Amino acid sequence: MSHLIGEFDCKLDAKGRLMVPSGLKKQLPLVDAEGLVINRGFEKHLTIYSKAEWDKITEELAQLNPYEKKNREFIRYFTRGSSELSLDASGRVLMPKALLEYAGIGNEVVLSCQFNKIEVWAKEAYEVQMDDEPENFANLAEEVMGNKGRSVNG
Repeated sequence: MSHLIGEFDCKLDAKGRLMVPSGLKKQLPLVDAEGLVINRGFEKHLTIYSKAEWDKITEELAQLNPYEKKNREFIRYFTRGSSELSLDASGRVLMPKALLEYAGIGNEVVLSCQFNKIEVWAKEAYEVQMDDEPENFANLAEEVMGNKGRSVNG
């Protein structure tokens, strides 16, 4: 699977359904056949994966030692509320109400693609997150990526 790209402003309808933007749907050619999985993100947002990506993640989780408490807790919290999503005939997905409440999502959302996943944010929370950009992004880039030993154009 190629990496997902883009940022999409969307609205949920009164029933909590999200119309998957056509620009995003084009990047998910197997979504009709295999579906999607949504779960809680690490911050107060939601994360959507293709079913194939979710299966890779759960395979990794299954390799963790279940006798260690921290592993059990991580698995429990990471998978809490995970739900399958499927597109209806109109290209919409019904978002689970409990997950929307967890993330404080009303009717305006931002879909932010991050490699193999789509983060779903309440519009206001996303704007706050992005407004909190580090004062010197170049320093952060050097700290995080500087020792990778590769050349990046840009």
